[in-house]
Amino acid sequence: MFKRIEQLVAAFSSWIWDWPLLFLLIGGGLFFLIYSRFTPFLYFKHAIDILRGKFDDGKEDGQLTHFQALSSVIAATVGMGNISGVAIAIVAGGPGAIFWMWVSGIIGMATKFYTCSLAIMYRSKDEKNIPLGGPMYVITAGLGSKWKPLAILFALAGLVGTLPAFTANQLTQTLVDVMGWTEGDKFYIGITLAIIASFVILGGIKRIGAVASRLVPAMVALYFITVLTILIIQIEYVPEMFILIFKDAFSGEAVAGGALGYLIKTGIKRGSFSNEAGIGTAPMMHGTTKTKEPIREGLVAMTGPAIDTLVVCTLTALAILSTGVWKDGDENGITLTLKAFNSVLPYGIGDIILIIMILVFAFSTLFSYSYYGNLCLGFLTKPKYGKYYNYIYIPSIVVAAVVKIDFAINLIDSAFALMAIPTVISGLLLAPKVNQRAKAYFKSLNSVV
Repeated sequence: MFKRIEQLVAAFSSWIWDWPLLFLLIGGGLFFLIYSRFTPFLYFKHAIDILRGKFDDGKEDGQLTHFQALSSVIAATVGMGNISGVAIAIVAGGPGAIFWMWVSGIIGMATKFYTCSLAIMYRSKDEKNIPLGGPMYVITAGLGSKWKPLAILFALAGLVGTLPAFTANQLTQTLVDVMGWTEGDKFYIGITLAIIASFVILGGIKRIGAVASRLVPAMVALYFITVLTILIIQIEYVPEMFILIFKDAFSGEAVAGGALGYLIKTGIKRGSFSNEAGIGTAPMMHGTTKTKEPIREGLVAMTGPAIDTLVVCTLTALAILSTGVWKDGDENGITLTLKAFNSVLPYGIGDIILIIMILVFAFSTLFSYSYYGNLCLGFLTKPKYGKYYNYIYIPSIVVAAVVKIDFAINLIDSAFALMAIPTVISGLLLAPKVNQRAKAYFKSLNSVV
């Protein structure tokens, strides 16, 4: 029975992640990029100033600061999507898949600017007057009640897409690989993870944001230093790896049969999983920010893909490629990344560093995703009932720990695809509203300067 379910999920994932959806994500992102006239990219420094709290007054509605919201989003994207997802992309699509991840990252910056600005423009409030954001609220408030079926589609898909299938699975696999445990131990690992995660998850969004803002910056810095160390040791191979990425991106020679189309789809799919631009998860978190200015939050959100895809994904890819472990064809992403670390760093150090970072990133991801699921259930019922999603989410960590990696990937990919359709469509339809606000905001900013 379960085997049949695995086959159906795999078939659906392959079908929906074909050219029409990729055209929507990439075509939509390119539209945002051109329609904005690249203006948001000129205010990258301003976005950093916003993150530093330069424009905070402490009196605005919301639950998280700009920095806490971005940290929570990055916790979910820099985590398994970068450390494990990059390895999976290279094995499935070859080195050229990284180039298409870069493409996804660049246009993803424009997509996040629009979708997260809209999350503030059209956010709702719960029974306690606490702001709620996300594509489902953007659709109903920005497009009207006739578009509500599209909002319901997003929320239903979000109930599945925010499950911990991929994260818990890969975290469990890491512990098994590093600690030398057996496959039979995965069930007990899953129970332990669920118990630990519940302490933060049941504390609500403020506790999630507080924990993420403390843990994520330190872990990104540690990961950055570690991978840079590997690249310095392997420096003679790095230029060759860049050439390989660009060459393979348009030839597909590293992919069986030279399937260039498959390579592009793999890169875009893994890029979308890495930065989640256009998927709709980030607007749910950014929609809780303490701000009244939508464009500020759009600028902050825009920095996310730059950090997780253009920087962290690139470093991970170069570490894997320069060490040559990708040629082994190991389909488990975490295992491949571990091999890359251990092939260069002194014995045991790679395991220790990576497991610490994966534990932090994975738990941060588990925290953030639980909130996304809460919002989706709250939209489908009433906001006060959203918290009951946790009682589905926490036990599912145990299930996710023992399922096969292919099933975990296909399940989340399928749900993400269904979430992307309402997110991008609503973003495209409401883009003129964002441009109108952006024009006024940048004009007032420049007049002050």
